[in-house]
Amino acid sequence: MARYTGSVCRLCRREGVKLYLKGERCYSDKCAIDRRAYAPGQHGQGRKKVSEYGTQLREKQKARRVYGVLEKQFRGYYEEASRRKGITGETLLQILESRLDNVVYRLGFGASRPEARQIVKHGHILVNGKRLDIPSYLTQPGDVISFADKSLETPRVKELVEAAEGKAVVAWLEKVSNTSARIARVPARDEIDVPVAEQMIIELYSR
Repeated sequence: MARYTGSVCRLCRREGVKLYLKGERCYSDKCAIDRRAYAPGQHGQGRKKVSEYGTQLREKQKARRVYGVLEKQFRGYYEEASRRKGITGETLLQILESRLDNVVYRLGFGASRPEARQIVKHGHILVNGKRLDIPSYLTQPGDVISFADKSLETPRVKELVEAAEGKAVVAWLEKVSNTSARIARVPARDEIDVPVAEQMIIELYSR
């Protein structure tokens, strides 16, 4: 299955919650889910009874769409989480949060996760001083994430750095400067603000 290239606002409407895929637009009165709070398509406003499987599937799709992960990748993250010690659902979210594109987004170096992914793919990000253009790279506590010096001359990167200046970041990240930060630790579940019931995802894959 190829990566979805259609309107991301339709994804929010399909899941019935804001997935914050369009950056600032999601906080404005132009947000599609605020204007049309029902699923897209001709049957979107119809009342439909959802089965237990359907509810579990929606939670999995929601998580996939929030982090921009394909089905095969997501399954791999679930299998990795199930091998690790601890609560599988919580570990799954921690793995997703440790993706490089998500860390860049959490630092404010991208207005949305899709933009953060593009920033990484275009080679603007360094991990421990080395250029890394793989959005799915799993970062570790102690890693230092920064912009490449040459990238700071790019107009959009300049805008992002200025917008992030002075803003607080999530507790598990530690800012070193306006253009770099260190991963202090693995995030706790209550520090991950995605609207996902991860236990339903585990139940779906455990069928």
